[in-house]
Amino acid sequence: MSGNSDYKDLTAAVSVQMRAMRASQPDLMTTFGQLAAAGTRDGALTRKTRELVALGIAIACRCDDCIGFHVQTLVKLGTTRAELEDVLGTAVYMGGGPSMMYATHALRAFEEFLP
Repeated sequence: MSGNSDYKDLTAAVSVQMRAMRASQPDLMTTFGQLAAAGTRDGALTRKTRELVALGIAIACRCDDCIGFHVQTLVKLGTTRAELEDVLGTAVYMGGGPSMMYATHALRAFEEFLP
């Protein structure tokens, strides 16, 4: 993602394309939505904790779209900058230098999504 990109615009654009896919691939998108709901609901771990884990994976996998959506949700769930930075540190530990670069993307997304 270039330095000029905006995570609010990115997530909005991806959402438009996902709606288009929902029209052409309803079974796939319904199943994916169910998977996302099952993977992020409260259980032994809270939804916020599960979203933090998902963000760490998104950073390690270098998925800007995923970073945008998980950070957006984390802001809605009241995640603090300190909590976010702890996850970023773990993602960098597991993913090395490339994850360091994407951790900075997550920080930028966090700042963009803050109210």
